[in-house]
Amino acid sequence: MDRFDVMRLFVRIVERRSFTQAAHDMDVPRSTCTKVIHDLEERLGARLLQRTTRVVRPTLDGEAYYLRCLGILDDIEDADGVFRNATPKGVLRVEVQGTIARHFLLPALPAFFERYPDIELAISESERWVDLVQEGVDCALRYGQLRDSELVARQVGMLERLTVATPDYLACYGTPTSIDELDGHRVVGLRSISTGHITPMEFGQGNQSRTVSLPCILSMTGTESYLAGIRLGLGMAQVPRFHIEDELRSGALVPLLADTPPPSAPVSLLYSRTRQLSPRVRVFLDWAAREFAARLATGS
Repeated sequence: MDRFDVMRLFVRIVERRSFTQAAHDMDVPRSTCTKVIHDLEERLGARLLQRTTRVVRPTLDGEAYYLRCLGILDDIEDADGVFRNATPKGVLRVEVQGTIARHFLLPALPAFFERYPDIELAISESERWVDLVQEGVDCALRYGQLRDSELVARQVGMLERLTVATPDYLACYGTPTSIDELDGHRVVGLRSISTGHITPMEFGQGNQSRTVSLPCILSMTGTESYLAGIRLGLGMAQVPRFHIEDELRSGALVPLLADTPPPSAPVSLLYSRTRQLSPRVRVFLDWAAREFAARLATGS
């Protein structure tokens, strides 16, 4: 095997967590897999895999080598594709904020796969900040203002936000008619995973904004749990409209302080500026941008 075939075999072993299954996928004897990995570890001077009777897992060095192999093999595939004028194909690793992806992107996935049948999407969900290069992620879908980074951010939409509370909460604490009447109120807190801080409420006043920090008895880092806490009447909150359309129609949540709404928040697709965009990443970015534009235009 040449070095690229060795990389492909190593990547397959890591992904399948098995020498036997990787050997079957690559159509080589299992004994060849064992020897190739042994020789690779000898050449690198590092242990790459932890072997047990049931599963194979990468070591820390193995995980780092796996991510580098992914990048190298992707670059080779993309370079070949340019000259073959090939259709986009291969595994596309995307990190998403789950509720936004389920609303704006997942309903249109059948049409995406019909158009790009050779792309395999590997989607992971989290609210945390992902190091795309280190973790082998091609692009990430994120909501809200972005921190400074070396990533390229392609904004695909602006989400309208509302200040809301349940009727039961308002019956207990009163309905504020201005920002100055928020004393004595509380919020369901949205806590940053990276800093641990509670996101303050933000209100638009003309061309300026004003932030207000209120006490909370419940704070969350996950969007779904955060929305559940709001629906339980445990405090006021500021959320994108699309999250709560049903509750607004039914009266389960009441919009507040309409004269000073929270600023709309951006949704962005992030990708690394350090690497050439592969065809599959490029078509996914364009498709996702179109889906956001279409759904925001129709209010769906």
